Amino acid sequence: MEEKAKIKKPFYKRWWVWAIVIVLVIGMFAPSDDIETKGDDQQTAEQTQTTTTEPTDTEPEDEQQTEPTAVQVEEPEEPADTMTMGQKNALGAAENYLSFMAFSRSGLIGQLEYEGYSTEDATFAADNCGADWNEQAAKSAQTYLDTMSFSRQGLIDQLVYEGFTQEQAEHGVTAAGY
Repeated sequence: MEEKAKIKKPFYKRWWVWAIVIVLVIGMFAPSDDIETKGDDQQTAEQTQTTTTEPTDTEPEDEQQTEPTAVQVEEPEEPADTMTMGQKNALGAAENYLSFMAFSRSGLIGQLEYEGYSTEDATFAADNCGADWNEQAAKSAQTYLDTMSFSRQGLIDQLVYEGFTQEQAEHGVTAAGY
């Protein structure tokens, strides 16, 4: 009698290979809020931490002072606890956009609306992202000057067209060296 030769299955047909693949895929797409949690914990610690000097035996009581060491953190318009999911996501998207591109307030709102955020969420994000609109105008003006030629008034008009106020546009052009 002939013996059956043991034929091995290809590795991709084994059950344990697929189990590993499924675990890895789930791990890649699972939401991770470690970054947000760490930032919230750090901000809370900074807001609540104050240190006072305790009286010592060597200091006279009239020279003792109490000094708070924590810096006052400016509260956003609405606390993070009361933000809706749409507001949180719009705010994150706004901060992301501003990290690599210059926007006017209205331009940022328009971009967020284009991305599918409601007008209310987009406006909330633009108002609470901490952007310096004069600085954004200066960055935008510099970007234009790096890529093409403009007259001073033409550049101001372009920035106003993008949604900057007249004052922001003039500041931006001046800051860009025009």
